[in-house]
Amino acid sequence: MQKLTRIQMAARLAKDIPAGSYVNIGIGLPELVANHLDPADEILLHSENGMLGMGPAAEPGEENHELINAGKRPVTLLTGGAFFGHVDSFAMMRGGHLDLCIMGGMQVSQRGDLANWSLGRKGEPPAVGGAMDLSVGARKVFILMEHNAKDGTPKLVESCALPLTGLGVVHRVYTDLAIVDITPKGFLLREKLVDISDEELRACTGAPLHFADDR
Repeated sequence: MQKLTRIQMAARLAKDIPAGSYVNIGIGLPELVANHLDPADEILLHSENGMLGMGPAAEPGEENHELINAGKRPVTLLTGGAFFGHVDSFAMMRGGHLDLCIMGGMQVSQRGDLANWSLGRKGEPPAVGGAMDLSVGARKVFILMEHNAKDGTPKLVESCALPLTGLGVVHRVYTDLAIVDITPKGFLLREKLVDISDEELRACTGAPLHFADDR
């Protein structure tokens, strides 16, 4: 089975962002989404470190290391973009001003609980950062992550075993296998992204996976 690459995953999610949206891009895999947006859609990207109107990643040789995203990677600024301090940035995040937040994930439960900041290893410093604020402040939360961890264990689970970022905050998950919505009944398959059977996809998922034609 050929899974989607990380670039393909980001490109697929980018297609579902409504035109004119205010969107926060999280650290890691979500950063790639910025490279796949249509300028005609006028989607305004927000970065936690104090930027609105963030553009795609800077081209090699054109990096300005004072113009970086929350993941400290060089990016560009679109015409009309703005800079501001953390106080204003977090006011946007907490005040319901963002239509969508795109974050990575380590685990998502069937209730929409999110764990995305710690693997729970002894000695890890507490560093949940702005993810906690974003998960409850944005109107919708999309998670972009692989369907399974490196050891093959499911990342879509009945209940998160890792330290939580937010309770019941996730609306949809984009993986390298499928798009899954969080519903009152649990995980609902929205779309398969690769050639995989229902049985194989269920086997890769750590909680019941419902399909549109389930009775």
